[in-house]
Amino acid sequence: MSEPILRIEGLDAHYGDFQAIYGIDMSVAEGEVLAIIGANGAGKTTAMRSIAGLMQNGADQIRYRGEAIGALRADQVAERGIALVPEGRQLFPSLSVEENLIIGGQVGRDGPWSLKTVFELFPILEERRNQASTSLSGGQQQMVAIGRALMANPDLILFDEISLGLAPVIIKDIYQALPGIVRGGMSAVIVEQDITKALSVSSRVYCLQEGRVSLEGASAAVSRKDIARAYFGVE
Repeated sequence: MSEPILRIEGLDAHYGDFQAIYGIDMSVAEGEVLAIIGANGAGKTTAMRSIAGLMQNGADQIRYRGEAIGALRADQVAERGIALVPEGRQLFPSLSVEENLIIGGQVGRDGPWSLKTVFELFPILEERRNQASTSLSGGQQQMVAIGRALMANPDLILFDEISLGLAPVIIKDIYQALPGIVRGGMSAVIVEQDITKALSVSSRVYCLQEGRVSLEGASAAVSRKDIARAYFGVE
């Protein structure tokens, strides 16, 4: 495996007095698709928010291309090439589909993604480009959230609960688009409740349990027994 584009070492994360993550270590290689699984409340979203600069962390706990970024603001992290597709999509309700996408491009990074290429990936968004983003279905809103992140032309894209609350047919469409999303060597981290989906698209997987890493391994090699033990702490 190539040198990690992202390295997390001893990451702690808190919400006030509540500690959500306890000293986790993770890495993401250049061009790798990594999956993070775990039960609700395991710390998956907290890990994603920490990487994206939405949580206060120690500078050296998160390194991106060798630079300590753990204490940077979210806009500074985005400028370096990390984009987050947040849980719940978090679109701007007063803006159209196209306006939401354009906001993603305000980071100003060069790359292959533009309105044209996002519309090629998700043609339905071009048809709905002038509609209010919140008038779309949940699956279409997820496409807007993904497109907005791609407009930043990231080198590392973070998908937090990529299929949560979506119909199976829409989940299938989203995952069919994934190879086109990571084309050209983009790295990706996918937080996913559907373990089968997570393992099918990733090269490695981490499982979090109560804020700690309970399993790490090649996605093709971990067994269901391994996952059950790591997920729930049972045999």
